[in-house]
Amino acid sequence: MTRLDRFFQLTARGTSVRTEVLAGVTTFLTMAYIVVVNPSILGQAGMPVAAVAAATCLAAGVGCILMGLAANYPIALAPGMGLNAYFAFTVVQTMGIPWQTALGLVFLSGCLFLILTVAGVRQLIVTAIPRALFSAIAAGIGLFIAFIGLKGAGIVTANPGTTVGLGDLHNPTALLALLGLAIIGVLEVLKVRGGILIGILLTSAVGWLLHLVHWTPAPYSVAEMTATAFQLDIPAALGIGGKGFGLALLEILFVFLFVDLFDNVGTLVAVTKKAGLVAADGSIPRLNRILFADATATVVGSLAGTSTVVSYIESASGVSAGGRTGLTAIVTGLLFLATLLVAPWAQVIPAAATAPALILVGAMMMAPLSEIAWDDPVIAIPAFLTLITIPLTFSIANGLAFGVVAYAVLKLAARRFETADWLLFALAALFVARFIYMATA
Repeated sequence: MTRLDRFFQLTARGTSVRTEVLAGVTTFLTMAYIVVVNPSILGQAGMPVAAVAAATCLAAGVGCILMGLAANYPIALAPGMGLNAYFAFTVVQTMGIPWQTALGLVFLSGCLFLILTVAGVRQLIVTAIPRALFSAIAAGIGLFIAFIGLKGAGIVTANPGTTVGLGDLHNPTALLALLGLAIIGVLEVLKVRGGILIGILLTSAVGWLLHLVHWTPAPYSVAEMTATAFQLDIPAALGIGGKGFGLALLEILFVFLFVDLFDNVGTLVAVTKKAGLVAADGSIPRLNRILFADATATVVGSLAGTSTVVSYIESASGVSAGGRTGLTAIVTGLLFLATLLVAPWAQVIPAAATAPALILVGAMMMAPLSEIAWDDPVIAIPAFLTLITIPLTFSIANGLAFGVVAYAVLKLAARRFETADWLLFALAALFVARFIYMATA
């Protein structure tokens, strides 16, 4: 038995180096779209696109390699969809907080994540919140990013009479986005590996050929790639300096922390089940190591210049290809690091090409809804409120708040509460206090 075999337990898990490498490549191809989509979203917060692309590659690469070495799981990490939208559209655009301060909050959330992991608090929170709310949060974020994609493509626009309405489908941007939606949809139906990334590139090529995209090439510049590195403003994130953001900073930190937690738990359960790596009692072995890799990647990402890093459900594609160990994740991470060489070219991709990816990724995030007991009002009502308020209020925080408060109230009404639910009611009380603060601020 080779040293590599012993370290990753290849034989024990019924796999081989060749299988793990192929699985790692498969995972990379299915999630490589994030190298293009993440800069497109964070660029709308005023962040340099090429630098965000480089930070995305670096954070994903470090996270995947850490996951492989520390936890030995075939789970890949990258900046999370949904949290990047919250960062750009809610925190920066709506709340007016500078992106440097927002990066500081991402850094702090990563540090808190590490502390809570060591202290075992994250496991308590996971126990307190029902899995149904995890599923509703994931799906609500899916609707959120799909809505952003539809809006960015001009397919959905503001309408004073009905709030939103159908956009001008004769507009070249909308037409190009619809073409991209069709291309990516067909590729996904045909199960083409890397279908989302291929669709983005093909749509961009059509846009260039029809002169719908205008881009002036710039020299490959290391300075351009590092424009977001170490630009985070930690003092401002801590409220030092009297910039008047007050409790808003605490709320943002809370969202970064909890959405990351819920997102990871849902993904970990799904991928480890598919890989047959769940223990007999239903627990996930070495969970703390998995969470450690995630939190560390978030800290690295904030220093490099990107939003919160999470586990990716696309890891399941590598598991389907036979990946069973951390070697799969390491191969994925190395490919992300290699992509750093072409990161500045992310800015040549038009919004009309990334919008279809947002829409279809959002669609694929609807799968967890099947896990919700819709015939049980105590579960169904909070899940629905979470699902619907995230996209309609353009805020993940509001979805979390409505879901947790509704669940606590209905559990009390149904007399289904136990002593172990104290943390759930404490969280609900915090959210109620948040609503009171928002009403009086």
